[in-house]
Amino acid sequence: MSTTRTFVPVLDLSTARGEDGSFNPDFIDALRDAAHHVGFFQVTNYGARDGQAQELLDTLAGFFQLPLQERLDVDNRTSAQFRGYTRLGTEITRGRADSREQIDFGPDREPLADVPADKLFLRLQGHNQWPAGYPELEKAAEQWAQLMSGIGAELLAGISTALGLPEDYFAAPFAGTPAWMGKLVHYVGGQVPEAGTQGVGSHADYGFVTLLLQDAVGGLEVQPHGQEEWIPVEPIPGALVVNLGEMLEVATNGYLMATIHRVTAPPPGVDRYSVPFFWSPRLDAVIDPVPLPPELAAEARGVSDDPDNPMLSSYGANVLKGWVRAHPQTAAIHYPELGG
Repeated sequence: MSTTRTFVPVLDLSTARGEDGSFNPDFIDALRDAAHHVGFFQVTNYGARDGQAQELLDTLAGFFQLPLQERLDVDNRTSAQFRGYTRLGTEITRGRADSREQIDFGPDREPLADVPADKLFLRLQGHNQWPAGYPELEKAAEQWAQLMSGIGAELLAGISTALGLPEDYFAAPFAGTPAWMGKLVHYVGGQVPEAGTQGVGSHADYGFVTLLLQDAVGGLEVQPHGQEEWIPVEPIPGALVVNLGEMLEVATNGYLMATIHRVTAPPPGVDRYSVPFFWSPRLDAVIDPVPLPPELAAEARGVSDDPDNPMLSSYGANVLKGWVRAHPQTAAIHYPELGG
């Protein structure tokens, strides 16, 4: 029987491993409890250099203060990879505009020349778009992505251990060319009338592990499986908010949940900045069911059933499906065969 949760747990990542390099059992127990019952937790002491988190937030705030035309120089409508700048109110969640603008980025690689028609998601490999006149943004974002990639891998190793599996169980789908994603997000209140108070609508994430840096404004809320109450994720300076994606829900038959969450737009005149990072496997990765120990398998809740948004075991197919829905203008240009 599930128990109503009223807060998001906080874990100290510096206590994850003992002196011999193995995971601390107390940390693993806390991680398993948070991942199964809430699907969200916060981590502190994850290895950022002093001031790095605030410097990143300040740097991305500077970009969103640039004239609109300079931001549109990296318009994501020019990118088959959905990279670059998304204008205020043009990303869609649950069929409704979000009160945010953002830059999306990922691993900068050469686009693939020949992509089979049944694997259009391979076109998501490509180049980033960064503002030429504001080079500090690319530098800060790439440094953050490098740090987050290591933390994502470490947390996934801990989750594997918490599931009774070898800590490298999920390593193979990430080997070589992991398709992580990053966003630099600015939430704006009162400027997108059709959004109302929706900063970003209720949704689950596509991949494995999401690591979010949020500022002090707040507004993020989560809804754990089986409960109607929404839990606020109170900002902790410099901490990372961690949640699990649909790939882990599918792989564990719902023992781990891609928990629904949303962001309420800030009041008019208030800016909110955040940096979500999605630690995700190769685009061609297909995730098979995990062999859970019997005591965990007995607590698996099954995969969430949403006929309008089915979860897929192919990572690339799952993320392309999501981006086509979220960015209809970009999809119509680059993926007309999908009805975007």
